[in-house]
Amino acid sequence: MLIVQLGPPVHIRFQPMVKLLIDTCVWLDLAKNHEQSTMLSVIEEGIQQNEISLLVPQIVLEEFERNKDKIIRESSQSLSGVFKRVREAVSKFGDPQQKQTAISQLNDVSFKLPGLGEAAAFNVQKVEKLLKAGTIIDTSNSALLKAAQRAIDKRAPFHRHKNSMNDAVLMELYGECIQAKNPDRHRFAFVTHNKSDFSDANGNERNPHPDFTSYFSKLKSLYFISLGDALYRFCPELTEDTTFIEEWEEIPRTFTELLELEEELRQKVWYNRHQVRAFMIEEGRMKLIEREEFSMATVQTTIIKDVWEGAKKGAEKLEKLYGKDNLGPYDDFEWGMLSGKLSAIRWVMGDDWDNLDT
Repeated sequence: MLIVQLGPPVHIRFQPMVKLLIDTCVWLDLAKNHEQSTMLSVIEEGIQQNEISLLVPQIVLEEFERNKDKIIRESSQSLSGVFKRVREAVSKFGDPQQKQTAISQLNDVSFKLPGLGEAAAFNVQKVEKLLKAGTIIDTSNSALLKAAQRAIDKRAPFHRHKNSMNDAVLMELYGECIQAKNPDRHRFAFVTHNKSDFSDANGNERNPHPDFTSYFSKLKSLYFISLGDALYRFCPELTEDTTFIEEWEEIPRTFTELLELEEELRQKVWYNRHQVRAFMIEEGRMKLIEREEFSMATVQTTIIKDVWEGAKKGAEKLEKLYGKDNLGPYDDFEWGMLSGKLSAIRWVMGDDWDNLDT
């Protein structure tokens, strides 16, 4: 008989879900900075895995809606005029030996500006989706009254003698959330970048202002001035895994790189076509003619002699530049790849598809 001895019962401790109230300024910073897209991915994954949820006051939705178009517009346009003026100044007054390098670097950065606007638009869409999927909190009359009383008493966030009504309402709504019945024992966190209104100005800015201390504790309700710190505190493994994956994002090519490669591909495509013409001339299928004999009616079967001599010299220069072995001949697949690369690069730079002119 097999006797199995059972030990004491094992109690599995489940980590309670954390409810995050994230200030509008944090969402706006996430949207405008494409490098912060990792944080959005962590939030999305944390919600899917039921590790976190979002508390979204109606005033946060409204503030984000008012500012989103400005973020998208400024992400790409704010620097475009500056770069144009700088390029003109460098071109006019720059050191002749160094200005071309400077202009090339400015072109590289300028080339990326539209991409920044697109990245901001993408992040705005992700933020909107997250906000609308969260628990929407209407502005209660009690929160408005408490915020008004703060203004009368000149307690934070009114300690700086400015109109901070929305900030006060935001904190009072958060206070009502943590004071409500909590049968599942959820934890809470308030995240803001607005240290001036919410943090302890005379101590550690990572701590809330003393006027807000009743809404925070060491375990149930925490205060953060960094979203990254908050996410790492509550879901460290998820934050590390997601960050690791996103760090593998490929860095786009610079405008200078694209220009240089486009020129190399153009030359190689031209050289291949030159070799085809040389073969046709040798076979007698294309005739060398004098310039006065040229006619558009025979452009496909004739070539002007001095033009051909110039073309041969150009081909010799390319053979010295790249090496004759690196200029073909190409099989059908290799020729298709060469042509496709040239077309793709030109398309990225703003040209139409299938432009293979040389």
